[in-house]
Amino acid sequence: MSLSYFWLFIFLLAAGAPVVFALLLGPGLSLALNGEPVFYKALLSRLYNGMDSFPLMALPFFILAGQIMNTGGITKSIVNFSQSLIGHVRGGLAHVNICSSLLFAGLSGSAVADASALGKIFIPAMEKAGYDRSFSAAITSASSVIGPIIPPSGIMILYAFIMNVSVAGLFAAGLVPGLLVAIGLMLVTTYLARKREYPIANQRATWRERGIALRRTGPALLTPIILLGGIFGGLFTPTEAAAVAAAYAILITIFYLRSLKIRQLLPVFISSAVQSGTILLLVGASVTFAWIITVSGLAAIIGESMLEITNNVLLLLLILNIVLLIIGMFLDAGPAILVLGPVLGPMFIDLGIHPMHFAVVMCVNVTVGLATPPMGLVLFVSAEVSRERVETIAWQMIPFLAIEILVIFLITYFPALSLALPRILGFV
Repeated sequence: MSLSYFWLFIFLLAAGAPVVFALLLGPGLSLALNGEPVFYKALLSRLYNGMDSFPLMALPFFILAGQIMNTGGITKSIVNFSQSLIGHVRGGLAHVNICSSLLFAGLSGSAVADASALGKIFIPAMEKAGYDRSFSAAITSASSVIGPIIPPSGIMILYAFIMNVSVAGLFAAGLVPGLLVAIGLMLVTTYLARKREYPIANQRATWRERGIALRRTGPALLTPIILLGGIFGGLFTPTEAAAVAAAYAILITIFYLRSLKIRQLLPVFISSAVQSGTILLLVGASVTFAWIITVSGLAAIIGESMLEITNNVLLLLLILNIVLLIIGMFLDAGPAILVLGPVLGPMFIDLGIHPMHFAVVMCVNVTVGLATPPMGLVLFVSAEVSRERVETIAWQMIPFLAIEILVIFLITYFPALSLALPRILGFV
């Protein structure tokens, strides 16, 4: 089988075709041009089998849970709680932005959802308080990448499905890298806030005020605790945990907080179904494309090409990080993982890299790529929300990106940072 499908895929992407159509049309047109229609039946079979998976059912349920909590005003309660904790320090709103992203990550698992939902709250508020609009958009973009790293994470579910890695183990492996990103961003923010004399958001909250804020957002903050406790404790699988999250979100928003009406659920269900259908079709197309890559021998060609450059594992990991960061600038994290995972994963695993270690490195890389100039998707979301130019935001992003890239190299060359918790829990 020729490699014309790959060049057709690249051409379609460059022409602006949606990723899912590029993934399907590339191989389809290639088979037609090469006179190999016998493979069409196999392609359709792979497309269906790629979507027909019980573990993948976790994605629609997590999407539904995040949509319900966002519509039900949970985002605002998380912001209020974060502000009661650290709003009194210099640059407090920027710190609250990061802290809210950290807490919101346990609910949505999406960088784009984080940048959109929190950006609409923080960017106008920070600008009104005296921050540069471009800085406000930059810190929103930088902190949003925590979403897909802290569990539950949609991209980790995708990686686990396509590469046959434990979902629960990946969730555990993402905790420390996510916390490192948050801590690093807060350290940089502290330095910039003092240097630029950014304002203090509000007076130190009393313990009573913090208690009121905690009571309001407490049920939402219990969500990741219930999910991870249930998964790691063996009470339910990640897929069942996603269903529990969706049911729990409905209960607390409708009956406890009373912030969502039953009649409002239908639009939420429809929106979640559309998002889920899009993602599952993308997964099916990616599984099909991955099969073509294997059959055509492209994975072996890429592996041999990299080994011709060097057989030093440390240098190969450096090349891997650079390549993934560049890919992340142009492709959303999900498609990047679905397409590149089957290509790069086996080669590095054969070189002695632990499968879960490689998974975390890849997931964090492509996620940070979402906020990397010039084409990072999260940058465009923040630019749209803030009405600020992408290049202006990009300049403000430089110190934050430097920290995130530092975290990538730390977890790359110190595997214990990501593998220690999964090892303690028995997943490694």
